[in-house]
Amino acid sequence: MRTIILLTISNIFMTFAWYGHLKYKSTVLWKAVLVSWLIAFIEYCFQVPANRIGHAHYSAAQLKTMQEVITLLVFCVFSILYLNEDLKWNYIVGFLMIIGAVFFVFKKW
Repeated sequence: MRTIILLTISNIFMTFAWYGHLKYKSTVLWKAVLVSWLIAFIEYCFQVPANRIGHAHYSAAQLKTMQEVITLLVFCVFSILYLNEDLKWNYIVGFLMIIGAVFFVFKKW
């Protein structure tokens, strides 16, 4: 559970680092890059421990899969609430297909 919490916090910071500047398009690019890197540093402070702790229980592929699903969920909320963008049906279908990959990664074969 700690891994999922840390990955979620990490992804919140990552989403702001990667997409938060889109709301401030008039800001010069170098400032957007600098602020994004500062936010990304905080993201790494959660991501690295999440992977270290999680690797005791999960494979690297399973950790990556968890991270991707969490990223999609965080991004959906961010896109709607922060960027005021609609979540279109085809986005949802595409995201569900990616989430479907969880079955194959986590299934014991």
